[in-house]
Amino acid sequence: MPPSTKNAETPFRRLLRRLAWVGGIGAVLFFAAQKGEYSTLDVIDRRERRDRLQAEVNRRRVELDSLKAEYHAVTTDPARLERLAREQFGMIRGDKELLYRIGGRARVDVDTAVANDSVRASRAANSTAAPSRGAKSAGKGDARG
Repeated sequence: MPPSTKNAETPFRRLLRRLAWVGGIGAVLFFAAQKGEYSTLDVIDRRERRDRLQAEVNRRRVELDSLKAEYHAVTTDPARLERLAREQFGMIRGDKELLYRIGGRARVDVDTAVANDSVRASRAANSTAAPSRGAKSAGKGDARG
């Protein structure tokens, strides 16, 4: 019996069937690689973000090291502390006069607040030792009581 022409496998149909299988497998592989939670593009984006964050961490470490060095210098070097007090708060050294800076507020942070406290303490010790030139003593004519 001759094979039926309807169900006969022709080379063209075989080729179409193989192309369909290859296309289907290719589509599944493409979907697996490009879509979903861990797609190729997502992995590339995450690597770029990781690199940017790592660079920022490195910059912050350098900044932290320089701040630690500055803190150590301020806490151990009195000349540096005096220079900061002069630059940031307009303070001067000496017993003859006091100068005040009038204008904008100075930026205060932890290190400069510590410096300011130590300068105030030394001024208080100096003012109790010798009264200033313009200080009046409370006497009969004084209205302060």
